Formats: sequence, C-alpha cells, structure tokens
Amino acid sequence: MIRVISADDHAVVRGGVRQMLAQASDIQVVGEASDGAALMQLLQLQACDVLLLDISMPGKDGLAVLNDVRDKWPSIAVVILTMHPENQYATRALRLGAQGYLTKASIPEQLVKAVRTVAAGRRYVTEALEQMLADRLAGEQGNASYETLSDREYKVLVRIGAGQSVSAIAEELFLSVNTVKTYRARLLTKLGLASTGELIRYTINHHLIA
Repeated sequence: MIRVISADDHAVVRGGVRQMLAQASDIQVVGEASDGAALMQLLQLQACDVLLLDISMPGKDGLAVLNDVRDKWPSIAVVILTMHPENQYATRALRLGAQGYLTKASIPEQLVKAVRTVAAGRRYVTEALEQMLADRLAGEQGNASYETLSDREYKVLVRIGAGQSVSAIAEELFLSVNTVKTYRARLLTKLGLASTGELIRYTINHHLIA
C-alpha cells in the first residue's frame, strides 16, 4: 500500500485529492496538512511514502518546505501539486529534490499515475514539462537569465510581474520594504533591465506568470 500525505491550504483541494486517490486500491491517503508547520508535525507522527505538496501556502512556501522535508525525511518521494504552470517553478522544484511536478488542472488524469511512479523510485513529469526540459537541453530556449536567480530573487520577480506592490511583496514574503527594494534593484542589474515596467514585461515575455 502506498501511503500518501496531502499538503495544501485549501480543504476543497485536499478533499478532491483524497477522493481521486480513493479509486486506487493500492493507494491510501494517511494524512493532510494545511501549511508547512502542520505538515512537519504530521510527518513526525505519520510515516508516508509520497507527499503531495502545494507551493502557495501560509508561512513557508512549498519550495522552502520541500527543503525541510528533504533534510529530515529524504526517503519520502515529493510531488509538487500546484496551480503554477511548469515554466514557473518546475525546474526549481526538481533541482531541490522533488520527484514530480503536476499542475492542479492535470490531476484528474495523472495523479494516480504520478503517485505510483514516484513511489516506485522514478521521476514523474508531464509531457509539457518533458518537452520544456528537452528544449532547454537542446538550446532552443537558451539559458534564460532568470534561471540564475536565487529562490528569493525569483519569488520577488514573479510577484513584481504579477503587479504586486513592494509593500504587498514584503508582507507576503515576511521581508522589510527596504529588503524588497534591494531585491528589485538586484533583479534589474542581473537581468540587464532599467525599470519595474521592464521587469513586468520580462516576466510576461518569459511566461513566468499565469
């Protein structure tokens, strides 16, 4: 039996995941968590084989939680299950140790297969992600400058691209306004851009925002 824990801040999503996996006789959802802190407590009490982890959660985001899980429970296979499309976070998640990446739009058809695949010790990627990774390896897209950004820089970039104010970004990422301004200045330098407007256009042109 494959034991699964679902971590997502939306109860409706967790319920849908539980319902879909209940159709598979070899998979059992053994726990749910609404944020990273609750997940870490749950993992201390409940063993699991596969963790379905959202990116956007209260407190620590999913990628930060992924780091913690990899450090403390390296044997757990992690599948990122998120609303963010592959080109936003998939390569970062895989580099951080996730075994799979799924968007919530694709889960009805692929969730059970993804759980079984990573539980068997293999990676699971969708056809869209596989093609994106292949294109990058072939040099068709080149090495995009955003790939060289730190996780925190990337998070600030995506939020600027989505039109969030400096104060809103600071509040969401638990940073000071001055720190966010510093990150914005650093992004302009690293990406060779001159203004916030150019940062927004950059995220649109590279399809970094939904």
